[in-house]
Amino acid sequence: MELNIHIYMFSKGQLIFAAFFLIAFIIAMVWSYKKDIKIHKKYYKNSFLVLISVILIILIFTLITFSLH
Repeated sequence: MELNIHIYMFSKGQLIFAAFFLIAFIIAMVWSYKKDIKIHKKYYKNSFLVLISVILIILIFTLITFSLH
C-alpha cells in the first residue's frame, strides 16, 4: 500500500513524458551503439583489462584496509 503513495507525486502528464523519454533514450543508445560497433571493436579491443585492473586495485586496497584494523 505504501508504494502507491509515491506514484501520486507526479501528474499523469509527467509520467507519460517520463515513459516516452525513457523509450526514446533507450532507442537512441541502441542506435548509437550499433552505429559505432566497428569502431568499438577496433579501438577498445582490450578494454576488459582496464576493468579487471580497477577491480583488483579496489580489492587490494580493501584487503589492506581491513588487515590494518
